[in-house]
Amino acid sequence: MSRFHEFDRYDALGLAELVKKGEIGAKELVEEAIARIEEKDDEINSVVYRRFEPALKEAEARDRAAKSGAQEGDRLFEGVPFLLKDLMQYIPDSPTGSGSRLLAGDRKPRETTFAKRLREAGLIVVGKAASSEFGLLPATETEAHGPTRNPWDLTRTPGGSSGGSAAAVATGFVPLASAGDGGGSIRIPAACCGLFGLKPSRGRSPLGPYAGQGWGGFAQELVISRSVRDTAAALDVISPHELGSPDAAPPLERPATEAIKEPTRPLRIAYHAQPFVDVPIDEVVLAALERSVALLRELGHELIPLEPGFKGNVLGHHFQKVVSANAAFEIIAAERALKKRAAPLIEGTSWVSKKLGEALSAVDYLESLSALHLEGRRLAEVYAEVDVVLTPTLGKLPLKIGEVRPSGLEGFAVEWLHRLDWGAPLGIVDSYEIAINNVFSFIPFTPVANFTGEPSMSFPLEQSPEGLPIGMMFTGKFGRELELLQLARQLEEARPFFDRRAPHAYASKPS
Repeated sequence: MSRFHEFDRYDALGLAELVKKGEIGAKELVEEAIARIEEKDDEINSVVYRRFEPALKEAEARDRAAKSGAQEGDRLFEGVPFLLKDLMQYIPDSPTGSGSRLLAGDRKPRETTFAKRLREAGLIVVGKAASSEFGLLPATETEAHGPTRNPWDLTRTPGGSSGGSAAAVATGFVPLASAGDGGGSIRIPAACCGLFGLKPSRGRSPLGPYAGQGWGGFAQELVISRSVRDTAAALDVISPHELGSPDAAPPLERPATEAIKEPTRPLRIAYHAQPFVDVPIDEVVLAALERSVALLRELGHELIPLEPGFKGNVLGHHFQKVVSANAAFEIIAAERALKKRAAPLIEGTSWVSKKLGEALSAVDYLESLSALHLEGRRLAEVYAEVDVVLTPTLGKLPLKIGEVRPSGLEGFAVEWLHRLDWGAPLGIVDSYEIAINNVFSFIPFTPVANFTGEPSMSFPLEQSPEGLPIGMMFTGKFGRELELLQLARQLEEARPFFDRRAPHAYASKPS
């Protein structure tokens, strides 16, 4: 097999152009992606299900159709290899395990709308990318599949829950991969791996046919990519309103791929580093924020220091309740459908979330959901006079593998209560303190855009002194993804990141 060693010199749209011009076949691209995964993924551990044979058959069929003149249309991502996240996304011939032993091998008869639209745009799914279990943790290191490693530093996490997607793109296996974001899970891995990630507005992403809302409306789906234009194109593909969806974002005014060709107007950008819970922010992150503010001023934007007025940890408490209730629902539904007991087959942190969610009443859940919605209204008033809000994406550099898990006495208590499946004394484990110390201290900014429903993106603007990526997060007005993407395109020109290579990225070996 001849190799296409120039594979990672192109983004997804660039590869598709080569295919459409007949300069390379879809099969050659798929073969290259497969070869890279086979050679390198034992080290990275980003692909949990391999779909190589069906992908090759799809690519061969596409190439035959092109040669015979039967290929129809001008599909944006013609023949480009792609990874689907192993959570929420189903195609008929591939399992979706949600990062869990409980759901290992789970299949659904119908394809999810999101996956169907991307495949109809020409993407060829070569596998499923690792996720944290049920998407609950911001690090991808499951008992089902083991830790996924960050190609910038193999001792660190690529983030989560879409860590496999980010690690695969940053390593050079595929040019983009799907991701979902209920508390930051597009933006967190993008920041950890030096990539671009946009969470769309609430109601923008199709979630059917198996879900109405994800996490009470907090979760949206899109991609993690190496170029702004690839994300813009993916947004164009998935954004038409899905029949029967309970939420609806305003239609895009024009295609995102067209909008990013226009320069951004000067924006009023508020900036701050106040987390939504009471945790410290690392100095290296704060310094990166200050440099980003200076760059944006140089680019002609008005930067305004503006505190959001978060008070203590109350929002984190409500957020955890909403997530835990949804986790309990998903796990109990799986128990019933599969006729399995979850406790022996899920992780300790997932078990704690399930028990906490089971203990909540409907009134408790609605109280927390209402509190977060009201906070979204308050923040809309605080930021009424600005276009965009800038914060760091994360409060720290990418965590070392294992740091997200409870340790010490808390870790011991979780382990043994989980083994016994004994929820009665769960009060001895302060699940909220676990969340503060192990989760929210790492992601003290991203969840806010999930409960407000606003579009939010992480852009790889900065690096630490040792060369680790530091993402900056820009949150826009509801329904105004195009404004964010125009800003991202300006930043991409000012601070190009496409050719920034992770130390452990795939290294081509030309013959």
